[in-house]
Amino acid sequence: MENIQAYIESGILEQYALGELSPAEQAAVEAAAARHPEVGEELAQVQQALGFYAEAHAIAPPAGLRERVLGNVMAQIAAPAANATPNPTLRADVDAVVQAPRATSAPVQPTAGEATVRPFTPAAEAPAASRSLWAMAASVALLLSLGVNALLYSRWKDASSEVVALQSEKSRFATTSQVVERQLGDLRQENQVLRSDEFKAVALAGTKTAPTAHARVLFNAATHKVFVDVRSLPALPAGKQYQLWALDKGKPVDAGVLTASTATGQGLQLMKDIASAQTFAMTVEPEGGSVNPTLSTMTVVGNI
Repeated sequence: MENIQAYIESGILEQYALGELSPAEQAAVEAAAARHPEVGEELAQVQQALGFYAEAHAIAPPAGLRERVLGNVMAQIAAPAANATPNPTLRADVDAVVQAPRATSAPVQPTAGEATVRPFTPAAEAPAASRSLWAMAASVALLLSLGVNALLYSRWKDASSEVVALQSEKSRFATTSQVVERQLGDLRQENQVLRSDEFKAVALAGTKTAPTAHARVLFNAATHKVFVDVRSLPALPAGKQYQLWALDKGKPVDAGVLTASTATGQGLQLMKDIASAQTFAMTVEPEGGSVNPTLSTMTVVGNI
């Protein structure tokens, strides 16, 4: 048997205890109980529970049952004899048998070797106090069940809220971890660029338009990589953006626009690759950049 627990929970043991199975199915259950101690123990518990249930729900015979049964018997005996000649002797014998238990007040003493047959004495009436106790016990059980269910539901809601809170916290932690990892990656890259001898630092000094502005370009002639490090640049109005230019033999080449964070000096920014340049400069252009530089807005400039 691959799954004993599934077999126990299938309900076949209860059907066996109630006598609802065929002989072949009963034999199969008994064989399973013999092979598997778990099945045998569960079957014994089911049979014991059904026995307790039968005892607890036993119903006493109602009052007057004896009289009604005897009345029906006498009616069935009298019906066939309605058209026949009455036999006074037989009638007297039947009456004597029927009336004997009522007329005799002393108990009948059995002779030696004779089985004792006790007459059926129906209960007069179920005590009202007993019914009240059962009703009270049922009410208490119902109230306890409702209370337990309410408590379990409340705890389930609390647990669900805690799970949602933990999931939200986990999501925030994951997002924060990703941000930190990205920042660490940027710092590692910046550190490699700053410490690399392959990158040449080009200082960009402020012009008459912005004399206090300062920046620098890190240019790798071998890999054509360009990084910008802003020291100080004037704040720009809305819709404007700084754009880096590389001048190769006097011809301006677009090197990309600066992000808002880079323009305020927050770390290095990787720009467009530049194959060759002798000078770098920055101008103020419309947001998104321009095809050609606006020379009147040149803010910083520096020669390699």
